[in-house]
Amino acid sequence: MILIILKRLRDKPLWEFLAAVVLCGSVEYFTSYYLEITHGGTRWWDYTGYFLNLNGRICAEGLLVFGLGGIAIAYAAAPLLDNLFRKINNRILIPVCLALVIVFGGDQIYSSRHPNTGEGITSYSAMQSLRDTKVLNRRV
Repeated sequence: MILIILKRLRDKPLWEFLAAVVLCGSVEYFTSYYLEITHGGTRWWDYTGYFLNLNGRICAEGLLVFGLGGIAIAYAAAPLLDNLFRKINNRILIPVCLALVIVFGGDQIYSSRHPNTGEGITSYSAMQSLRDTKVLNRRV
């Protein structure tokens, strides 16, 4: 999405960074909301307690990583991969792409039926509880 939607900002890195933050933050927020609604209230991640979080769905730390990652992809990884893929014969490239799409689809089906809900996956409260226990043990 960053490569396609933000292409017109390619000559303005600061604006592309900010747009990547907004774009990725929006996708993450609404994905979290959609997954919670469609899976009986299960939250697949929770940033509650993280700096500048919005309803526990997104946080400043994650948005910074998305912005930096978007810039790295747009200015470094994509041009390198583009040059590499142009050198690969289509008789090899197309079957590999189809295989990857099938693997991705299978992963989507599996993940939608078996969400990652284990304790502490991205649970701030579980990490905070563990820290509090360690602090209490030191005092005793």
